[in-house]
Amino acid sequence: AFSTAAKHKVALILPDTSPRGTDIPGEHDSYDFGSGAGFYLNATEDKWSENYRMYDYVCVELPKIVLENFPIDPDRVSIMGHSMGGHGALTIAMKNPTSYKSVSAFAPICNPSKCPWGIKAFTGYLGADESAWLEYDSVELMKSFGPFKFEILLDQGSSDNFYEQKQLLPEAFEQACNEKGQVLQFNMQPGYDHSYYFISTFVPGHIDFHAKFLLDKES
Repeated sequence: AFSTAAKHKVALILPDTSPRGTDIPGEHDSYDFGSGAGFYLNATEDKWSENYRMYDYVCVELPKIVLENFPIDPDRVSIMGHSMGGHGALTIAMKNPTSYKSVSAFAPICNPSKCPWGIKAFTGYLGADESAWLEYDSVELMKSFGPFKFEILLDQGSSDNFYEQKQLLPEAFEQACNEKGQVLQFNMQPGYDHSYYFISTFVPGHIDFHAKFLLDKES
């Protein structure tokens, strides 16, 4: 990733996946909720609402810190992520469509209001009212607000166990994009799973994809 970014002279900003050091009761009990799994939303349930505001962190706090300390062009920004981070990249881009030149994702959780991971996270962070979940669901955002000006790149491994368990649901996102006329490049990668090797194999292509838009002065 870094060598490809250096080739294009683009910066990589790598945020965390949840708040740290809060030690909220139950925060560390499971890998898919709480510590390490903030789901890039602003929690509204009392127990989580003070600290679990990862949407604001990525959209407001982190850009401010970066721009104050590094020579970054705020008008040339793209976003990408993996798994839960892919969910974050897609939803953040669609909720802030003028802020990003392009968006990509590796095996994202595309339809969290319809999969076990997302239902658990949304119930815990946002409460039982399912209508509140929709603003953090990529499929629902595409249906409601698409198409978007930016292009989307999505890679999914065919041997990903979470894909097989219906946690990711990329076909639902592909269908929503097709219905709305959204430009989407969806690549099913044979034999790849959810792991580091999947990302490391295809991340240079993702950075190349973003650089095409970031370095285009006319875009």
